[in-house]
Amino acid sequence: MTARAIIIGAPRSGSGKTSVTIGLLRALARRGLKVRGAKSGPDYIDPGFHTAATGLSGVNLDSWAMSPPLLNALAAQAAHDAEYVILESAMGLFDGIPAPQGRSGSAADLARLYGLPVLLVLDVSGQSTTAAAVAKGFATYDPDVRMAGVVLNRLGSERHRRLSGDAIEAIGLPVVGAILRDPTLNLPERHLGLVQAGEYENLMAHLDRLADMVEKSLDIDAILALATPLEPAAGDFGDALQPPGQRIALAEDAAFTFLYPHVATHWGKAGAEIVPFSPLADEGPSQDCEVCWLPGGYPELHAGKLAAATNFQAAMARFAATKPVHGECGGFMVLGEVLEDAEGTSHRMLGLLGHSTSFARRKMNLGYREARLRADCPLGPQGTLIRGHEFHYAQMTATGNDEPLADLADGQGNPLGASGYRRGHVSGTFFHAIARGA
Repeated sequence: MTARAIIIGAPRSGSGKTSVTIGLLRALARRGLKVRGAKSGPDYIDPGFHTAATGLSGVNLDSWAMSPPLLNALAAQAAHDAEYVILESAMGLFDGIPAPQGRSGSAADLARLYGLPVLLVLDVSGQSTTAAAVAKGFATYDPDVRMAGVVLNRLGSERHRRLSGDAIEAIGLPVVGAILRDPTLNLPERHLGLVQAGEYENLMAHLDRLADMVEKSLDIDAILALATPLEPAAGDFGDALQPPGQRIALAEDAAFTFLYPHVATHWGKAGAEIVPFSPLADEGPSQDCEVCWLPGGYPELHAGKLAAATNFQAAMARFAATKPVHGECGGFMVLGEVLEDAEGTSHRMLGLLGHSTSFARRKMNLGYREARLRADCPLGPQGTLIRGHEFHYAQMTATGNDEPLADLADGQGNPLGASGYRRGHVSGTFFHAIARGA
């Protein structure tokens, strides 16, 4: 089976493409179709909604962080057991970083590479026929990126729909959806993006409401007719992050959630066993595992509970005495001495590394990262080049005296200095690893 695919794009974040994507995925799944969601760029929250809506695991496709062979392998894997792949753009369709052709991280890179059509979601609130000028700009900006149809979002009335839609169709773009303004359909957000799928008590009810909206407001059959085969060139997983051990103890609960789906999937396919545990339930890593991984998440929202989890703390200390432990972003914060929450209260963390962090003194850190490892660690051997992404508001308030883990650069190769720390078997960084560099 080779899936047909379409990209859901928009001029900017907040246009409604996530609601359209999730609603469309859920509506197709309810029809009995095998459909998979994909996300361009380094987002680790939206794939959770894609998975919940379809029953098939979501995937990130990142043209900057992933080498062409790895990108092709992941795209082929996504298409292999699905009838349709709905690929959601991050931010605006053409938004990426300055980079060689096809390696900017934008969804437009994927549209060019795989010849996929784009369904453009336009928030037309506050405008009418001007929407046609925006649509025409998208249609003509890059001849290798084809706009196949438009969905009008946040319409105020039937007259609003006619004015916007007729103007867009007059320039030759079909309007295949028109969604009236409805704030109750908005997905709640917090500082790192949407509230995660796993935190909803009534998630499926909300997904079904989005699907009902899509069934009512979009011409689903017309959208499916716009999709084209997803047939990537040959690829391989040589640049994937390799399993750091045969049995991997993985922290997994509301405080630790940000592990990219393609990473965990590849570890499993490579023969590794993931053994989850919940620090918030005061559980520690199984001592018969070979390595422990603390992913990112929201420890700043649960710092008091983590500080009181004495069994978790003791088990981590025992594990780290003889076996590798690695933490990313939130996991890195928990490996340190102190975490200051939003109210300014300081909480003792694991103390396996010497730094301290604060969520009370916030500063956004955002962007692609390239890291050259200074020492062996669960990310790879010394000298390995790792590509990843950093997005957090916490700041370092004390650096400690541990050795740096890596030499860091931004997505354009500009040096950012030493980053992360290591002590004994323990290592950690603020950036999330996506793949090995190539």
